[in-house]
Formats: sequence, C-alpha cells, structure tokens
Amino acid sequence: MQSERMDIAMEQKLQKASEHFCALLKEQLARNERIKADKEFLDYGKLDQIIIGVCGGDGIGPVITAEAARVLKFLLKSQVESGKVAFKDIEGLTIENRAAQGKAIPDDVLAELKKCHVILKGPTTTPRKGDPWPNVESANVAMRKELDLFANVRPVKVPDQGIDWTFFRENTEGAYAVGSCGLDVDEDLAMDFVVTTTEGTQRIARMAYEYARKNHKDRVSIITKANVIKTTDGKFLNLCRKVGEEYPEITTDDWYIDITTAKLIDPKRRKDFQVFVLPNLYGDIITDEAAEFQGGVGTAGSANLGKRYAMFEAIHGSAPRMISEGRGKYADPCSMLRCAVMLLSHIGYQKEADKLERALDICMYEEKKLTITGRNTGCTCEEFGNYVMAVIEKL
Repeated sequence: MQSERMDIAMEQKLQKASEHFCALLKEQLARNERIKADKEFLDYGKLDQIIIGVCGGDGIGPVITAEAARVLKFLLKSQVESGKVAFKDIEGLTIENRAAQGKAIPDDVLAELKKCHVILKGPTTTPRKGDPWPNVESANVAMRKELDLFANVRPVKVPDQGIDWTFFRENTEGAYAVGSCGLDVDEDLAMDFVVTTTEGTQRIARMAYEYARKNHKDRVSIITKANVIKTTDGKFLNLCRKVGEEYPEITTDDWYIDITTAKLIDPKRRKDFQVFVLPNLYGDIITDEAAEFQGGVGTAGSANLGKRYAMFEAIHGSAPRMISEGRGKYADPCSMLRCAVMLLSHIGYQKEADKLERALDICMYEEKKLTITGRNTGCTCEEFGNYVMAVIEKL
C-alpha cells in the first residue's frame, strides 16, 4: 500500500511538472515565431520627432536618471526647442507599485514606454526569494522581453591598460528567459530552465560581428560553457561560429566562461580581447567584473537594443540603503551619463555623444576637480552634473 501511495504521489508530481513545462514551451515557441517575423530596424533619421522616455525606477534611480536627463537636455537644447526631440517622464516603475500590482511592469507603465523610441531607465529593485516583496519578475528582464531588446551592449575602456572591450550579451533568452517561472517539483527538487533559439542567437552574433567590422576590430570571442551545458550553450556556440564565417576578415575564437574570467585579469592576455558575444547569464556576470577595471559598476552604462525600441541604463542596482540613510543626493550619476553617450550615438547625434564622452573622461579621470564618494565627503550628483556641463561648454 505504501508503495502504491508513493507511485501515485510521484505521478501527481510528474503531471504537475509536465503541465508547467508544456505551458512554458508553448510561450517560447510563440515568442520564437514573433521574433522571426520582425525583420526591420527603426530608422531614427526618418522620424519627425524622437521621443526619449525618462523612467527613474527606484532607490537612487530617480536621482541619477534625472541628472542624466538634465545633461541630455543641455546637449540637445536646440533639437528640443525645434521639436525634433522630446522628453517624456514615465512614473510607476517603483518596487512599491510593481509589488502592489503584482507585475514586473504595470500595464499603464508599459503602455507609456511603448510610446517612446528610446528609454533612459534608472535602476530598479528586483525581489529575491525571502525578501518582503512578492516574487515579481525583474523589471529589466521583463522590459527586455516586452520590447524585444535582444542585445545588451556594454563597453569597457581603460587605455593605459590596453583594455578596449565591447560585450554583446544576448538579452532575452538563456537562463533569464523564464527566470521567475522555475518549478518546485517537491520540497527536495527545484528546476529552472535555459532557452536558446536559432533566431535569437543569430541576431546577437550578427550584431557583434557587424560592430567589429564597422569599428575595425579584428577579433570576436564567443563565450560559453558548451563543454558542460551541451545542448543550449552548444547551439549558441555553433550558430555564432557559423555567422562568423560570413566575416572572413575577423578572427573568431571561443572560450569557456570560467577561463575567460581568469584571463580578463591576466595583464598579458586581456589585451587580446576586443569584442565578446555571449549568453545572457554569463554576460551579466562578466561585464560586472570588466567594469571594475574602469572604476567599478558605478562608472558603466549599457545599451539594450532591439529593432523597434532601445533602452539605456546603468549596470548597477538601485542602492536602496543610500536612500534610507539620506544619502541619495550623493549618488554617482556617471553610469547613467555613460549610457547617455550611447543613447546619443544610437539616435544619430554622434557629435553630442563625443562631447559628452570627452567631458566624462576629463571629469572622471583627468582633471577630477570633483569626486563622488556616495557621502558628504564628496560632491552631490547635481554638482557633478554641473561640472560635466561646464566642461562641455569649453570643448
């Protein structure tokens, strides 16, 4: 009898798991058909007006995002006055609002985001298991999926160390595709899922190789753990290699993620790396390591690019403790200002992007008249923004 009860319990668990997995498969198959059907990239040069959404997020997000938007408005003053560029403030992406509505992105917020062409987005809090918040999906992950922002592009540059890296992280698949949809089969067994599609892999690989070609880079490195994660990582590796064959002037090599993290801190070998293409989880981890070389995650911005939309954000978190301790006004805006450089370049204002990038290099590394410490021992976020704009005026 006991054996029969165990068999029945096992069948019930298997049935529940099968239904859950089947529902996820249906969602991913439908998503795959959608991304295959979307072929054309938006041409910003043909728009009568480019709408830049400003979405502060939570924690220090609203502080540093508002400062970056202020600098952008300063740089694009004539375009705003002529109506060529417009800024749209979007509220409601706080953890409190998302938790109250039980959604990673509330419907009304998503509708406002979709009215924009590009989005300047501040950090958002993502609940962890055991946190007081409900298990809502990461707003970042949800936005990338909802707007199909398939490429996360993160540059890291430290000239005096010979570092000039650009990471192309696949942004909508991998371990994060259904990251909040894992399954507790029973109290002893939990399962999560990894997703790799042909279209999803080919498009991130092609973007990485196109970037290398246009920017005169001669090496693209494919990063996986295909020796262990044989099916999904193996598919990613093989498809990227195949795309690389279309670019014979570019050398393709491939590395496992664990040895890559080691070689990035090897002064002799790290200079060999130029452009990386890699799945979602590995890209998230290794770009934080890479950012440390240029001063930490607080100095690094990233672009999230799709065919219709683009979103630009810091790579660090929302630092709620800074707000609770009353230190919000001392938050470092450099990460958001760096991604503002990428935003300007993406929408076709390269001259303004170059000015902002040069000003940041002067303010952060050369003159360093003001220093951000996160406390009253350094300048405020607003004071640093004023410093950047003053330097821009002299360029």
